[in-house]
Amino acid sequence: MPEVIFAGPEGRLEGRYQKSRKESAPIALILHPHPQFGGTMNNRICYEMYHMFARRDFAVLRFNFRGVGRSQGEYDQGQGELSDAATALDYLQSMNPNAPYVWVAGFSFGAWIGMQLLMRRPEIVGFISASASANLYDFTFLAPCPSSGVVIHGETDKICPWQDTEDMVNKTRTQKGRKVEFAMVPEADHFFDEKVGEYMQVAESYLDHRLAQPPEGEYHS
Repeated sequence: MPEVIFAGPEGRLEGRYQKSRKESAPIALILHPHPQFGGTMNNRICYEMYHMFARRDFAVLRFNFRGVGRSQGEYDQGQGELSDAATALDYLQSMNPNAPYVWVAGFSFGAWIGMQLLMRRPEIVGFISASASANLYDFTFLAPCPSSGVVIHGETDKICPWQDTEDMVNKTRTQKGRKVEFAMVPEADHFFDEKVGEYMQVAESYLDHRLAQPPEGEYHS
């Protein structure tokens, strides 16, 4: 789990990068929760998803948005953080120029950023979004959503009721052959405290199911 420092839009960005043992491995980018509410790349859900992809021989990167940890810059209401994510994906692709496709996974604020990123980057063929807060963030940009993915939510989330997020998923139009799924973890709160194992069971099951299918598309830089 080597530490990496790479150039971002507003200075250096700090990350953790796991190289794959496979040639031409797919890549995955992990995006952490809100920088102003304690979100870092070491968030438990982000940490576990990072290792989930690494165990499946993805080359995977998680990093701190601007102003978090050793990453330079200041919080920028999501706009700058989206630029950070795009730059992180560029860096990850430069390390893996033969990657056939990309996945993105994000938690809460990171889910919002990740789903914006996939609208801009056609190489992203799958996503996993945890606690995507449809009552706090506008997801109408998913029009239509170009990738298949799963949105996982806690049943007892008091920050964002699961009904709001399920309604967002149900209203999301998708491109032909794409599907956005909604999954709920019983008795889990916004942060999946005490329910990380249950969350990971859902995430791993979805990822394994998708990896057993033909990829939606392949990308080579």
